[in-house]
Amino acid sequence: QTFDALIFKSVIFFFLLVSIQMSQWVILKLFQDSKLTPVRQFFKTESQNSHNKRNPIGDANTSVLQGDIAVPNTLSRNADKCTERGCKWPKSGSYVYVPYYISKTFSQEERDVIIRGMQGFNQSTCIRLIPWKPEDRDYIFIESKDGCWSYVGRQNGGQYLSLQKTGCVHNEVVQHEILHALGFNHEQVRSDRDSYVRILFDNIEPNFKFAFEKKETNNLGTPYDFTSVMEYRNDAFSKNGKPTIVAKCDPNLKFGNSKKMSANDIIRINKLYECSE
Repeated sequence: QTFDALIFKSVIFFFLLVSIQMSQWVILKLFQDSKLTPVRQFFKTESQNSHNKRNPIGDANTSVLQGDIAVPNTLSRNADKCTERGCKWPKSGSYVYVPYYISKTFSQEERDVIIRGMQGFNQSTCIRLIPWKPEDRDYIFIESKDGCWSYVGRQNGGQYLSLQKTGCVHNEVVQHEILHALGFNHEQVRSDRDSYVRILFDNIEPNFKFAFEKKETNNLGTPYDFTSVMEYRNDAFSKNGKPTIVAKCDPNLKFGNSKKMSANDIIRINKLYECSE
């Protein structure tokens, strides 16, 4: 009877171990699949679009504000104003901690590119992008989905940021999408954009004119910035290879090719999140 009891306890202990391992797997699975609406292809790759290596494309099945911006279907808020309604990441002391988790599908080389892009925030602002821990409720899950895209601002829980392995794992794209996740929009939709650029709607693909709709934005006292990593290329969404955005100061000015955040991008982060100078 004592031997039978020992066997019984051993079996119970074994099943407890299995249950713990299964629980850990379920938690990770929930983490990966948390309340997010998948969005397809917000940036076409070079092979898909010869006119624009970063041409944002929306998905009709998802509520989309602009080309590479997604919001859950349950929300109808204006993303430009979301930072006034709770989508800013909270500040703790002098820093704003933003947890992230990088999918294991990325190679070490790709992870290095992503992390280098993040370092620009950690070195120049009070934003601290930090590895996710199980106790973190809000976080950015960086995964290779279809295209390059992000939600705008903090979404209260896990939120995808997609960097498709073919075409999106570049420093400027990493920083562009993280800026969206921090609450920032594209340059060409600024409320004062008409003083700086002309939008050539006749050259824009009809289904994507929404990406050029002017918004009521908080420009944080900064000027329009053609060098911003948030600025579209001259031919974004072009249906014929001709320009869709023209600078009023110089119609021949080429822009939208920045490889990293501009000085103004950094100033805006520090102003929005009240970073100490």
